[in-house]
Amino acid sequence: MTEASVVVIGAGPIGLAAAAQLAERGIEFTVLEAGPSVAAAIDEWRHVKLFSPWRYDIDSAARRLLERAGGWTEPDLGTLPTGGDLIDDYLEPLTKTAELSGRIRYDAEVVAVTRVGFDRIRTAGREHAPFLVRLADGAELLASAVIDAAGTWRRRNVLGGSGIPARGESSLADHIAHALPDVLGRDRDRFAGRRTAVVGAGHSASTTLLELGELAEEVPGTEVLWVVRGNDQARTYGGGDADELPARGALGTRLKRLVQSGRVELVSGFRTEELAPTIDGRVELVAGEQRIVVDTVVNSTGFRPDHDMVSELRLDLDPILGSTRALAPLIDPNKHSCGTVPPHGVDELTHPEPGYYAVGAKSYGRAPTFLLATGYEQARSVVAALAGDWQSARDVQLTLPETGVCSSNLAYDTPEAGTCCGPTPQPLDSDLSTGLLTIIDTPTTQSTCCS
Repeated sequence: MTEASVVVIGAGPIGLAAAAQLAERGIEFTVLEAGPSVAAAIDEWRHVKLFSPWRYDIDSAARRLLERAGGWTEPDLGTLPTGGDLIDDYLEPLTKTAELSGRIRYDAEVVAVTRVGFDRIRTAGREHAPFLVRLADGAELLASAVIDAAGTWRRRNVLGGSGIPARGESSLADHIAHALPDVLGRDRDRFAGRRTAVVGAGHSASTTLLELGELAEEVPGTEVLWVVRGNDQARTYGGGDADELPARGALGTRLKRLVQSGRVELVSGFRTEELAPTIDGRVELVAGEQRIVVDTVVNSTGFRPDHDMVSELRLDLDPILGSTRALAPLIDPNKHSCGTVPPHGVDELTHPEPGYYAVGAKSYGRAPTFLLATGYEQARSVVAALAGDWQSARDVQLTLPETGVCSSNLAYDTPEAGTCCGPTPQPLDSDLSTGLLTIIDTPTTQSTCCS
């Protein structure tokens, strides 16, 4: 068992931003990444472009470390990176800086976080006991504090329209593809010349539908269905030319044209109740009297946080969103878009368990309004608090313009962008954020872009 330091869970953009903040304040830390390499979740969709150009995608503390290290070539700040670019040109070099090198453990999946000698019931002396972090391989670490930036990518929502798996969903997993498959690359054979249903109404669904539409032009017999619960797709189509992120506006515009052309068949008002095998080896989706038969279903219904690994900690979770109770009214997607979420930091992220903080997409629970800018500011505020700098911790600076439509920040192949956000959304029928959004790098006020 290793000695206590701050443990950061997750080596994605938010986890590494927290690590950079800890390094700058001289606080000992270890980063635990479940995958075999940095930002392993992003690596699964490395073919996908972001909506926002590089100038919004680099955290300020991380930038300072990279600039001090030397040898780092800043990307062209006006271009749109792919997920792979983000890893190769930013996050991977960041891990090689003197401050982070040797501090990240890969293939280190966290399965449990508790207090040494304390279950959730015991109180007296609890706050003085170190955290015990157990990994899937049985190794254990002690921690003085835990910053949980694990994200939500590994825990996807179900296809069932009532929030639980549809009947037969688990047994037909081989027919279900994860969100953002590489339709035009490594996964091409699964979709070419076949019939696919994409379920979900967010930008990850839109990205996949556009790639499938392109594949359908190249390969005869490729059929594409877009399956949604709602009957009004205005939110998915977005602001078009009015969107201050052209990449995102163009995404919705192109999807609308695909639907109007008939190359993508829109099936609306469909709440999946059952998946059933067909005699010819396909899968049937059932919603009341409606039935759809396809070869593959792409689940683009979003994600939710994994709180099981911290079930022995004392958490004050909102019963609806799964964020902290204090944060929930500030991010409620029934009332807020990403552009109307007010500034928040350590005070809103504090649980009854001192020293444990969820940051990034996980902090938002099931709300789809998370921004990378928000995650960076969360990390900065939390680390300042851990350093005892409460004035800085509570000086939360976040400015969110209100133009465009918020959902995910994943883009198709579209040109460069500006700033964004959006109007208060209607009740949601969309996927949740992947947790990878954008930030304008300024010392006091951060202008952001939407998920």
